[in-house]
Amino acid sequence: MRQSGHVLDWETKPLPFKVYPALEQIRLPTALPALSADTFAALTPADPSAAAAPLDLERLAALLFFSAGVTRVKTYPGGGQIHFRAAASTGALYQTEAYVIAGAVEGLEPGVYHFSPGDFSLRRLRAGDFRGAVALAAADDALAAQPAILVLSAIYWRNTWKYQARGYRHLFWDSGTLLGQLLAVARALDVPARLVTGFVDAQLNGLLGLDAEKEGALVAVPLGAPGPVAAASPVIVTLTPEVIPLSPREVDYPLLRDAYDNSSLDSEAEVADWGQVLNYDIPAAPARSNVAIQDLTPPAREAGRALGETIERRGSTRAFSGEAIGAGALSSALYHATRGFPADVPAGLVDLYVNVHAVTGIEPGAYAYDRDAHALARLRAGDVREASAFLCLEQALGGTSSATVFFLADLAAVLARWGNRGYRLVNLEAGLIGGRLYLGAYGQRFGASGLTFYDRAVVEFFSPHAVGKDAIFVTALGRSVRSAPPSGERVAWRGGAGGRRS
Repeated sequence: MRQSGHVLDWETKPLPFKVYPALEQIRLPTALPALSADTFAALTPADPSAAAAPLDLERLAALLFFSAGVTRVKTYPGGGQIHFRAAASTGALYQTEAYVIAGAVEGLEPGVYHFSPGDFSLRRLRAGDFRGAVALAAADDALAAQPAILVLSAIYWRNTWKYQARGYRHLFWDSGTLLGQLLAVARALDVPARLVTGFVDAQLNGLLGLDAEKEGALVAVPLGAPGPVAAASPVIVTLTPEVIPLSPREVDYPLLRDAYDNSSLDSEAEVADWGQVLNYDIPAAPARSNVAIQDLTPPAREAGRALGETIERRGSTRAFSGEAIGAGALSSALYHATRGFPADVPAGLVDLYVNVHAVTGIEPGAYAYDRDAHALARLRAGDVREASAFLCLEQALGGTSSATVFFLADLAAVLARWGNRGYRLVNLEAGLIGGRLYLGAYGQRFGASGLTFYDRAVVEFFSPHAVGKDAIFVTALGRSVRSAPPSGERVAWRGGAGGRRS
């Protein structure tokens, strides 16, 4: 890392927004439904028998705003601005883009749209109902009957500008974090939502008109209760809309593009075959002997903050105070973050390891979290703050937190079973759980921050328990250093709450 020689070229820092200069702006409504449900209630799996709310333009706008919208703008002397978003992103680079394939959304004509968070608008790329095309690409007929499909993509350069080819994993951390929030908002609005990770990448990229050398689709999210099946899609002609360049020049990282291509699915038949593999059960992790088990306190049913307020308060903690949080607070955050998610992929591909620094009622040390038993298995006792900080790329945040959660996975087993696309799955799940930990922390009035790490050192630290696994992601939890409220213009929306991203 120290010998890489990579420095940030501020002259080529990418624009924060994708801009289609020739497409008409369609303003989204700002009278958004209030997210009054408690944060933990929004993280609780939905009752399949519960009645679903209709997907109208107001609910769609709320889903977009509270997951991918701009929630605060800070202006610096000289006119420079930072646009903070609802969901966290590595380096505040926000490479995740959102597209809507609408077919039966009340108040919105059928079409393929790009969501522009900068002016809170949609821009139509194609007119007509293309839900059937997505259903074909995903080998999932049910998609053609749901009112809309949200597709998340990533613009590579916006992240590789800082993180180079390592940004490949960041694409899925950040889209996963956004999805953690999106699913919670959908739950609060009674809008059914699920994740679709298997699709013909080239078909979806072509439908959205993406330059495959620079941007790729990552995941699709069908929204709303099923209705009449869409008619056959219109003919999909090649789409090459004008897009303003992000930078005067860009640096290409072929390793990232190769990783995307080598994990792509090439045909509907391949998607169907891959989906059949996903239906198999995940083997249970082998029991680990000679570890002390500590049962966690029962998780709280309520966080104490409504989801809208939590998103308003959510940020990324810049400095932890080192103060303790309660055992119940850690228990509740871990529990509600790991209850699975509706998807075409199985949950449970990542394992959580927790370095406890200052949690009332839990001795400091390194632990493995058993999500089924909701218990911690102690791997080593004593103060691990210094080790945690080192593991987190020598960042103090990793050790000054109350607890730092490390995500690991048996990557060899995942790749053997689900192919190269399995690497996407483990990073996406880690990001999603990390996003829920953010909500669980801020819902209980303490902070969180996502961190990167020394891969091999993390595995060695948690071994022998972690032998054979790979490090995937890190989220630190704790109380923030008290400081003056951040300055900046809060974006206010009637009926809802804004958010904060640092």
